[in-house]
Amino acid sequence: MIRTVRNVVRLLTIARILARHDALFPLESLGITPFIIVSARLISRRPEPGRPGQRLARALHEAGPSFIKLGQALSTRSDLMGEEMTADLSELQDSLPPFPGSQARAIIEEELGKPIGSLFRSFDDRAVAAGSIAQVHFAEDSDGRPVAVKVLRPGVRRKFERDLDLFLWVAKLIETARPEWRRLRPVEAVRTLAESVAFEMDLRFEASAAVELAENFADDPGFLVPAVDWGRTAQRVLTTERVYGIPFDDREAVIAHGLDPHDVLAKAAGAFFLQVFRDGFFHGDLHAGNVFVRADGGLAFVDFGIMGRLSRRDRHHLAELLLAFMTRDYRRAAEVHFEAGWVPSHRSVDAFTQACRSVGEPIMDKPQNEISMAKLLGQLFYVTEAFEMETQPQLLLLQKTMLVAEGTGRRLCPDANMWLLARPLIEGWMGDMLAPNAIMRERMAEVGDSLSRFPELLRRVEHRLEMLAEHGVRLDPNSLRPAFGWTESRLQVTLLAIIAVLFLLFLLAGV
Repeated sequence: MIRTVRNVVRLLTIARILARHDALFPLESLGITPFIIVSARLISRRPEPGRPGQRLARALHEAGPSFIKLGQALSTRSDLMGEEMTADLSELQDSLPPFPGSQARAIIEEELGKPIGSLFRSFDDRAVAAGSIAQVHFAEDSDGRPVAVKVLRPGVRRKFERDLDLFLWVAKLIETARPEWRRLRPVEAVRTLAESVAFEMDLRFEASAAVELAENFADDPGFLVPAVDWGRTAQRVLTTERVYGIPFDDREAVIAHGLDPHDVLAKAAGAFFLQVFRDGFFHGDLHAGNVFVRADGGLAFVDFGIMGRLSRRDRHHLAELLLAFMTRDYRRAAEVHFEAGWVPSHRSVDAFTQACRSVGEPIMDKPQNEISMAKLLGQLFYVTEAFEMETQPQLLLLQKTMLVAEGTGRRLCPDANMWLLARPLIEGWMGDMLAPNAIMRERMAEVGDSLSRFPELLRRVEHRLEMLAEHGVRLDPNSLRPAFGWTESRLQVTLLAIIAVLFLLFLLAGV
């Protein structure tokens, strides 16, 4: 009861902010808590200039850090918000006024347990970047090396916990009041957002992500991830080496340094391809402030608070899907959805092929520098409601990242398309993945994974049997053998056959 009252009051506050920006339409479309909407409209509504998405972005920015993150999450959901509105929300800047440098110093000293003078030779109180969760200061460590110090905002964890509880409460209301929206999995979407925010609230996770990404590109001198200073890193403080370079979208500066924007974009496309398809671990916030072009033409990346992961299976299906659209093989694009289990098997492949064509042709028929694979995916998510396609949370962050990367890449090199530059890499990777040896190794890995889970499955069965026994239900294994025809000798022969098949697969995988 207390939680409900607290969330109703908080929702009314947010509704008033939305009303002030003439942006109540998201709550109106949900069809829940109508009394809150009416009250907010009567008290605060006023006309505001701009498109609906622009007004909503301004309202979410005013509502605070949690709602900025919510807006960024919604910018991936063209199936919910429509193409124009998600494009407007994608421009929502994760920025707030900086908090005082004196507070940053106090947090650093509290976290690291030492006076700041013993940690840094110099520390600039002016923040060079301030987001909804943290801000960054330049400094020099005790040896005089230039570093960047990221510090969490004071009290930010408590504010996010309060608002995320509100989001979950609203999501559950939606699933109850609007059953037709359950396929969009609003509760799971909020929990995914909460998980992402939890990682951002502990800067040690970001440090670990930076190290993992650096290890993935250890043999590539053209890809720089700043080294982490673990001795000056804690939950609320992250210290890394300072990165120098040109903002990725500053075309004039890139040319002035004697670099070819087309070559730089090709390197960026290749780096993104390797992150997504080779490693399944990618930077999830590729705006120009997080990517720099170095003097030698290499790339440097910063800010690893938002990272995405894709399973090998998802990577395989995604690569096939992108290639199918690039070659306008809409039948194959449809088949990939069914093979991946994204569309229920009882739906018509032919009808879904028609839907894929209706999405692909208007986009793929444009000049190559205007083709947006991110918008294609977004529109595909939008039209799949008729086919009962459930939301795929693992693909939403990727689609948003692709959208941001496309915009940044076009500012650097307006006449090129980064996905067409990456097409040979995708085709080569797919060729390797579809080779017989690769398929055999993948099947062996799946079998090995299944076998590794078998002991845990047996423990669970044993636990269930013990629970049944506690309730007076006892099963005699000997009574089950006739039903299944399992004698001891037959069981032994079956096990030997399984071992022989696995050994044969192992030999073939090494061919």
